[in-house]
Amino acid sequence: MTGSLAQIYRHPIKAHGREALASVLLSAGDCLPGDRRWAVAHEAAQLNDGWNPCHNFHRGAKAPALMAMTAALVGDAVTLHHPDRPDLTFHPDDAADLPGFLDWLMPLCPPDRARPTRIVSAGRGMTDSPFPSVSLLSLASLRALSQRMGIDLSPHRFRGNLWVEGMAPLAEFDWIGRQVQIGTAVLQVEERITRCRATTVNPDTGRIDADTLNALDTAYGHTDFGVYAVVTQGGEIALNDKVTLL
Repeated sequence: MTGSLAQIYRHPIKAHGREALASVLLSAGDCLPGDRRWAVAHEAAQLNDGWNPCHNFHRGAKAPALMAMTAALVGDAVTLHHPDRPDLTFHPDDAADLPGFLDWLMPLCPPDRARPTRIVSAGRGMTDSPFPSVSLLSLASLRALSQRMGIDLSPHRFRGNLWVEGMAPLAEFDWIGRQVQIGTAVLQVEERITRCRATTVNPDTGRIDADTLNALDTAYGHTDFGVYAVVTQGGEIALNDKVTLL
């Protein structure tokens, strides 16, 4: 199987904005550089040192408006854009910038949910998987789901890292246990990604408008979409690189 790398995204602050990239250097055993470098813990979080599961964090499944956010990471500074808020540039590691970020964020927070209180990091990407992962998704699978639902679903609903073109719908599930080469990097595909309510949100408006979970379950008997992979051989990847199943 061969395809091509169509899109690359990172999410500097987990659930708080996506950023498109043209190329990136992957390192063995690491997440995509800059992806989920930080996460926003809420007032009910019970955190351990290092990586923590997603229920401790402010995220799109509980706060749909977050899904309309985009981001740009330059050095240690993040600029956030949202259609309902002015742009904000701040330093997530600087405690002096935290109050301004929380004030900016508060209008996007549902009043009946735990409030965001602080920004944390783990020395690795705070992905939803307990291991450092890079997510692989298929545009053919997205088109198949869009056709079933009768709407044009945006890739941004699924907050993936690498989108591949030129393969059969859902063929990515057959990659589990196999290696995939992209550019000069090699990734080991580990497991499916089970989806949450964040995928029901329109990433342009931040409002729920599509029952993706029911559509997946009705069509396929599960709510999985995309796969998690681990980088086993580092290397540069770029848009239009060949994607080859080894």
